[in-house]
This record gives sequence, structure tokens and C-alpha cells, in this order.
Amino acid sequence: MNVNNPHYFNSRESSWVDFDFRVLEEAADHTNPLLERLRFLGITQSNLDDFFSVRVATLLKKKKEKEPDDAAGNSPHEQLDDVLDKIHALVARQGHILRRMILPQLSRHQIKLLNWKKLNQGQKEYFENFFEDTIFPEIEPMPVDSSGEIPFLVNDSINFLVRVQGQSKKQTAIIPLPGNINRILALPGVDNQFILLEDVITHFLPRFFPGQSVKASALFKITRYMDYDVNDRNAKKYKQAIVKTLEERAHGNVIRLETTASSNPDLVEWLAKRYHLKKAYIFTASAPLELDFVNALIKQVKGHTDLLFQPFSPYEAQLFQDHSMFELIRKNDLFLHHPYDSFEPVLRFVHEAALDPKVIDIKMTLYRVSKDSPLIQSLLEAAKKGKEVTIMIELKARSDEANNLKWADELEASGCQVLYGIPGLKVHSKLCLITRLEDHQEKNYVHLATGNYNDKTAKLYTDMGLFTANPAIGRDAVKIFDMLSKESQQPELEELVISPNNIRDFLIAKIDREIRNHKAGKPAAIRMKMNSLSDIEMIKKLYEANAAGVKSDLIVRGICDLRTGIPGVSDKITVHSIVGRLLEHSRIYIFENAGRVETYLSSADLMKRNLSRRVEILFPILDARLNEDVQEIFTWFEKDNVKARTLIEKDQWARIHHRGIKCFNVQEFLISNRKTIADKRLKQTGFQIES
Repeated sequence: MNVNNPHYFNSRESSWVDFDFRVLEEAADHTNPLLERLRFLGITQSNLDDFFSVRVATLLKKKKEKEPDDAAGNSPHEQLDDVLDKIHALVARQGHILRRMILPQLSRHQIKLLNWKKLNQGQKEYFENFFEDTIFPEIEPMPVDSSGEIPFLVNDSINFLVRVQGQSKKQTAIIPLPGNINRILALPGVDNQFILLEDVITHFLPRFFPGQSVKASALFKITRYMDYDVNDRNAKKYKQAIVKTLEERAHGNVIRLETTASSNPDLVEWLAKRYHLKKAYIFTASAPLELDFVNALIKQVKGHTDLLFQPFSPYEAQLFQDHSMFELIRKNDLFLHHPYDSFEPVLRFVHEAALDPKVIDIKMTLYRVSKDSPLIQSLLEAAKKGKEVTIMIELKARSDEANNLKWADELEASGCQVLYGIPGLKVHSKLCLITRLEDHQEKNYVHLATGNYNDKTAKLYTDMGLFTANPAIGRDAVKIFDMLSKESQQPELEELVISPNNIRDFLIAKIDREIRNHKAGKPAAIRMKMNSLSDIEMIKKLYEANAAGVKSDLIVRGICDLRTGIPGVSDKITVHSIVGRLLEHSRIYIFENAGRVETYLSSADLMKRNLSRRVEILFPILDARLNEDVQEIFTWFEKDNVKARTLIEKDQWARIHHRGIKCFNVQEFLISNRKTIADKRLKQTGFQIES
């Protein structure tokens, strides 16, 4: 079998846009609460902003450098054409869903987003005063000089381009939307009616140009190239290089221009020429710009909790509050499935370590943490109490660089040893090692996870974590931190597997074993759940397993470069994508192993960057009862027929038909049964649970 056939693969960037379309489908889905549909619309916008500033920017760079075709046989130029066409269609669909589907239905609930013409006289007078007192003092028009050079504008900012006529000459100026004024303005005297800040400013544009007349205006937003590369790994110089690079990135080339249907086309064309943008990079929205304004609108809506998902609190058994985390972990491994299970035991694990006089050492890898992280506060407290605290903090965590720089400075100032990783690699692993003196001997307690140590996103992302005092895993964790601190070669490990490269080799070996087992007539199957599948070597190996007769069931949230349904190549591979109220973020790898099933969790997706250019960890679920528990969770995910789509031929994702089948929404099932599932798990592993 020729597994190098380009027809066997999809292009990564094209597959990502398909994922954003699946998110957009949730905005159109009438079974979702109305305000949640609005929130999904905002998610597609923030997704698209990030995609354009990084992935489209990367394709432009590949095109310029004439890099070779991808595995699907598409050149960077062809990939760009494809994704730009799809994004234009996505933007048009966004506008249609907002204007024709969501806003009219919100209006039936007396929730209205109005324009200036819809205001009554009293409301107009209110906003006239608001403009004079609040808006006008915050805006300083920026004139465009005679050379036509546009003043510097920050990435993703919204601005007006205005052309005015005076007595003697024409003038062009930029009017920026002030960032310190809410973009969603509530109408006075009535609940749940709003107007956008730019609609108010549009009406009062002449106020900025006394003695002149406004001839034309255009509302626009720019997106800059935001990717970067820093190779200097000397600790002090590295931090300085990150700061400098962030400053330079803020001035990156403009690669996208967004505008509105009501904007003057001549001014839009003028902007495009100044930014050297072709037509394909200009997006005209029938909806307002920067659709993630909907989140601010949702927060201001009063009295309509019926239009939101029913809230739930993550479950935490009283057991965790009544006992020391170390006492519990000594007794048995503990497994948590967030956000159904509370993230509090993770925070308590570190906080208890900070206060425990027997704890001598705390080591952690941090990729993303919240801006007011209680975990960081515990680490600072531990350092104050004289404990050895070593933190590997990744300064190149995209969009979190500034936050991580701040925490790195604070941790260093408190006496923590702060590490910055290994040259050329991101440290994406999620690992916490706590060493405690017990009976005059050092005992290691370890937490490993598929997701970040972020108490905020732990309520929104589905992730999995394991606490263990397994001696072999403890020894492996010590070796990993030695590698990170000394920038040494990857160590020989007993139970854990790390990237770069080792996780790929490990998984390929496991797939090879499934192939051998199937040929020998033994039970063989592969089940995997991840965010993205784009590593070509792993896809080829799955095709090889398929050709040998091994069945593979995959759950892939986002990018999937594998194609299903190809006779003899992928006709025994199923791929589902689940897009629901929670972001699917856990990574699970299960192998049938002739009936002795092995289950692994990981911080790594099956992407080249995760397997070749990052420090990632894959860890086993060694406890037989927890092993079965994770397998059962995977089975529940496979049963979803409400939020799951199936990958069919030609890279199309199809919803599962319900006719004659009972509906099963895995996320809602896990929310509704979170206490029952967690208590059962604890009882099965030997803990006493209060009824």
C-alpha cells in the first residue's frame, strides 16, 4: 500500500477552518439556549482571529520561502487560496446567523441590539450627553499626513477612517474606538436594550471636525502577523528576548483587513493599498466587527437565565476536604475528570504542600495559569517558608506570554528557582512533583494532567488528572525535572514517556503490537481521543493498522488530516468530533493488547509540534479499576449522538441521525451524573464515601 498518496490526507489549515464551521453550527443550533448560541458565535470570531494571526501568517511565510507541498499535495499558495475562500464563506455565515436567526429571536424576548435610527428622542438626547461627557474626551483623531502614511494602530483594534472636506482641502483621519469604554452601551430607562459604541460615534463623527463636513467613513479592524521565534535560551537574555519580541510583534505586518457593509468602498480600497493587501485578505462583514463583543452583551442581559445553559458546580467529595491529600494519595491513585470533578483537590495538593513542614521540595511545569492564580500564591508561600520551589514556566505560551513573564518575575523575587526549558522546545507537559520526608526517607507525590494548571479554564475545558505515589512514576518525575534544569539528554524512564519523539515512537510500537495481535487472532483495537490529528507518521501508521484489519475509533475535536472511508486504507477507522458547551481537551490513548487493555493519558495531541518540538508527557493509568473507569468514559464519548459529528468522505463532517435512537449528549450526561460517577470511582478504589 502506498501510504504517501496525497489523496489520503487533508490539509491542516483547511481542516481547522472546518472545525470553526462546526463551532458555528452550534450558534445556528436551535436546541442550544439562545444566549449560548450568541456565545458560540463569539468563539468562532476569537478562533478566527488567532488562526489568521498565526496560521495564515505562517502560510504566507511558507509561500514566500517557496516551501514544498504538504502531505495532501497542496502548495502553500493552494492552501492559502483554499482557507481564504472558506473563511470568506464563514464570515458570511456568521453575519447571516446573527442578523437572520439570533437577533430576531432575542427581540422576541425583548433583548434588542439597536442602531441609532431605532432610538427614541429621549434616548438620543441621553447618548448625545454621554458622547460629550464620556466619549469625546477620550478620543484624539489621528490625521493621515500628505504622504498617506497611516498612524500606527494596534492589532485587532477597531477604528474609523474618515474623509472630510474643509474650505480649502480634503483631510483624512483615523478615529480609534476608545478601549476604556464599554462597547456595549445599555439604553437608559429600559432593560436589555443596547447599542454599539461605534454606532453612537458614527452619528457624532462631525463633532471631531468643526468647520468641516464628513464626506465618507469606513469602520475597520486590522490583524497583524503575530507569530515569532526566540532561540536564545540563556535565562536572563531569554527573558529579555521574549520582551523585545513581544514589542516587535505588536508592529507586525498587517495581513487582514475587516470592514462592514456600510463602510465607504473607496476608503476600504485606499486602506487595502496602504497595507498592501489583495482582495482575498479583505473581509466585509454584514454583522458588526469583532463578534466577541457578544460576551459583554450576554453579561449585561438581565432576567433571562432561561436563555443560558443550566449552571453546575464541579463536584468535590467531602473526603478531599476531610483528609490530607498526601494521606489519600498514599492509599491509592486518584483520578479526576474536570470540570465534572472539581479542580480544588489540585489547588489543595499544592497549598497543603506549601504549609506542610514535612514537604521539602515542590517542582512544577506551568504553561498557562490564571491572572490571579491561587496556585501561584501557594508556591510563593512555600518559598517564603524556606522550601525548595522549582518552576518550569513556559514564556512562549501563546497569548499568555505577558502573564507568564509577570509570574516568572514574582516567583524569582520570592526565591523560587525559575526554569525556561530546553533550547528550541516548548515545555507543554503538565507535571507537579512534591517530595516529602516520611520516616526519614524521601517520598514522591506526583500529579500529571492533560490540561493546564489554570483554575479558570478547569471549569470550561474537559481534562483529566492523576495523583499517584507510585515509586517508579516518582523516580521518572525526578529525572524529568533534572533534564529540564540541566538541559540534559532525555532520560531513560520506567513508566512515563516524554517527547520530543519518544511519544510518537512509543505509540507506533503499541500500534505495531495491535497489528501483530490481530494477525495472531488475538483481540486488537485502537481508541484515541485528542484535540488534533495532523502528524503524518501517526496517520500512516493508523492506515497500516487499518490495512492489517485493526479497527480504530478516534475522537478528534479539531484538526484531522486523516481521511476516512478509503477502501483498504481507512475503512475500519471512525472519527468523531464533539463540539459542545465544554471544550473537549483531554487526550486518551487506549490499546486492546490482546484483552489486557492499556490506557494512557497525555498532554500531547498527535501533531508534529507536540511530538517533535515540545516537551510532553504520556502517562499510564496503572490502577486496574481506574483503567476501566477511563475506558468507560471513552465509551460514553463514543455514544454521543447529539454533539458528535462523524467524518465522512471528502473531509465532510455529518451529524448523527437520531431517528429510532435515544439521544445521548455525553457532556450533559457527565454533568448530570458527576456525583454518582465520582463517588463510585472512589468506592471502587477503596475509599469510604459518606452517603
